[in-house]
Amino acid sequence: MDAPIRLGMLTPSSNTVLEPVTAAMLAGLPGVTAHFARIRVVAIDLGAGSRAQFDTGPMLEAAGLLADARVQAICWNGTSGAWLGLEQDRAICEAITRATGIPAVTATLALMEALTLLGARRLGLVTPYLGAVQEAIVARWAAAGLDVVAERHLEDPGNFSFADHPEALVAQLVREVAQAGPEAIAIHCTNFRGAGAVASLEAETGIPVLDSIAVSLWAALRAAGAPTGGLAGWGQLFRLEGMPRKY
Repeated sequence: MDAPIRLGMLTPSSNTVLEPVTAAMLAGLPGVTAHFARIRVVAIDLGAGSRAQFDTGPMLEAAGLLADARVQAICWNGTSGAWLGLEQDRAICEAITRATGIPAVTATLALMEALTLLGARRLGLVTPYLGAVQEAIVARWAAAGLDVVAERHLEDPGNFSFADHPEALVAQLVREVAQAGPEAIAIHCTNFRGAGAVASLEAETGIPVLDSIAVSLWAALRAAGAPTGGLAGWGQLFRLEGMPRKY
């Protein structure tokens, strides 16, 4: 990198996987650093209390603190837009950019962008979530023109406990949904141990695997105007090219 790239990452407060995995990825990309601010998130369900965790106010406060570090992009590393709706993530991004002048992305909007570049509409979905949350995701994605042809979830209310599931289990769930022949597989949770298995799973199944931590980092780099190809060892996602777009 000719000049340092600083990425601002908004992080669910009980998440323990995102930061070390992001750091491991960036260890191979000199000149790029990630800087984290936390949003209180302790449970994932469809109740009003859980929904309130994702209000714009706390996001803006944390984004303002990241802006003090002069980051070139801000990413909400949470997947709430998958069940609350893409419009909520769009509103968060617009509010952050309006308040800070910094481009903003989210894990779910980044996934939509990656799927568009792949031309993938038939998906496999792997999460640790409750069945009700999984059903809401499938319905939201159907409304966006995506067909979830196979899914696996673990009925875990999380959020802290999502990190307790080993990478081997996540990989097995990916293998199971791969049997339905989807055009891409989403591991959609940033406190889930999937990123380290992506490259081997892609080689084994021949299907693109889009892990939320990887997708968030990919989108943040693109929003900051930085190349992503140096991370191709973490999956074919990082070889995707095309102008970032809004969803």
